[in-house]
Amino acid sequence: MAKGDQLYVWRKFANLDGVYQHHGIDIGNGHIIHYRKPSEIIEKTPFNIFSRGNKVYIRQYPRGFSFIPELVLERAFSRLGEQKYNLLFNNCEHFATWCKTGINESKQVRDFIPTIKKLDTFNLFDPLKNAFKDVNNNNVHSIIDSALNDIRVAWDKIQPEYNEALKEVDVWQKVAYKALQNNREDLAREALIRKKKYQDRVNQLQGELETLATMTEGLIQSKK
Repeated sequence: MAKGDQLYVWRKFANLDGVYQHHGIDIGNGHIIHYRKPSEIIEKTPFNIFSRGNKVYIRQYPRGFSFIPELVLERAFSRLGEQKYNLLFNNCEHFATWCKTGINESKQVRDFIPTIKKLDTFNLFDPLKNAFKDVNNNNVHSIIDSALNDIRVAWDKIQPEYNEALKEVDVWQKVAYKALQNNREDLAREALIRKKKYQDRVNQLQGELETLATMTEGLIQSKK
């Protein structure tokens, strides 16, 4: 393990073992920058606070781009103190992956909503049960399961398109920069037009994902 590494440990979530990876950035002096729980603030903490005694792994990018360690640390330090945690849209993995690659992504998010279905949904969502108090218990359970499935289907459809649009924004930004270096302002303008098209799509999809994230996180918070 070295400075700039993206580290993660397995932690329990909602009493399920091995379904939640907690991510952070190693700054190379025995400290980690991560979205700390339960404060939900990006903090610099000692290694043992991050690991909680669990085995620590390094996220590898063998075939993908990642920034040099110095830039990874610069990006991590730039967000110290941030308090914009969102379980499904801006969690610890989103933060660490953004520091490492520039892409705000969480691989485990795609599997998160189906995982919720392993929980006892009838006991999990008291507010929903109250809304259906005049309906028999079997129907309540069916309605909740159907709602969860609809959220999962919507997420699985939107998330891949969002990631692809993000990549296109990055690609056309690089094309524009390269064109300007070669004194080709015409190509740079065309590249920026394409970038804006994808950025508009990113903004639209981000809004849709944030809506799904807010819905799901609200349901999960009802368990507390």
